[in-house]
Amino acid sequence: MTHADESTTKVHYICQTYVEQKPGQHGQASLKIGKQFQYSTAAEAQNRAEREAQSEDCAGADAYMIHEDPDSGEVGLPNFLIRLGNVPEFDDF
Repeated sequence: MTHADESTTKVHYICQTYVEQKPGQHGQASLKIGKQFQYSTAAEAQNRAEREAQSEDCAGADAYMIHEDPDSGEVGLPNFLIRLGNVPEFDDF
C-alpha cells in the first residue's frame, strides 16, 4: 500500500460482544453477535470490550480495527486489539 493509498483508507475501531444461543437440534450451543459499538480510537474500543466482557449476559467480547476503502467499499480483515471470554474462532469471520 503506498502512502497515497493510506490517506484514502478509513479506519474503524469496533467493540463487538457475543451471547450464547441455546442449543439447537444438534445439541450444541453457539455464539451470536450481541452488540456492536464503533469508536474513534483503539483505546475506547478496547475499554468498552473489557467492560462488556464483565457483564453477566455477555459470553465474550472483541475489540478490533478494520480498514475500509471508501472508494470501493472494500473492508479488510479485522486486526484484533483484544479478545475476551468465549469468542468465535478467527476462521468464523
